[in-house]
Amino acid sequence: MHINLLKKKIEKILDNNKASEIVSIDLKKKSYIADYMIIASGTSSRHLQSLSEILVSELKGLGIENCRIEGKNSNDWKLVDTIDIIIHLFHPDKRKFYDLEKMWSEQIPREKALI
Repeated sequence: MHINLLKKKIEKILDNNKASEIVSIDLKKKSYIADYMIIASGTSSRHLQSLSEILVSELKGLGIENCRIEGKNSNDWKLVDTIDIIIHLFHPDKRKFYDLEKMWSEQIPREKALI
């Protein structure tokens, strides 16, 4: 599946399941860890858990077999790693604290890209 189509499908899954403030950041010129990072907020620890499980289930249905959930024991953060796209799901307070949008939105020269 083309990466841009996959990104749109992930955003739609998050939106359909009531995630809020969905933001996508293009990492291609900033890091080798993934092509995109998607950040979204959930309303509670149960909502974050549901969002992560729904994402993995629906992505596997699309043929994306390598995805996994990090932060299973956390109440305020989950990460779904699809290899090409990393999805951070935060409780709003933690999202504000870590402010990944600001950190990853800055321009970084390709030769200084983070691993």
